[in-house]
Amino acid sequence: MAKALFGHVGGPDPRMVQEMRRLQKRVRDLEDEIGRLQDTNDRLSEAVAEVAVNATEREPALA
Repeated sequence: MAKALFGHVGGPDPRMVQEMRRLQKRVRDLEDEIGRLQDTNDRLSEAVAEVAVNATEREPALA
C-alpha cells in the first residue's frame, strides 16, 4: 500500500509521460496522413467522375 501511495503522491512516472507523448505524436501523424489520403481520394474521385462523363458523351458517337 505504501508503494502505491508513494507512486501516486510522487508525481507522474517519467516513462508513462514519455509513452503518452509518443502516442500523442503518433495520433497527430496519423491524423495528418488521413488528411493527405482524403485529399488524394477526392482528387481521384473527381478524375474518375470526369472520365465517366467523357465516356458517356462519346458512347452515342460509337453506336
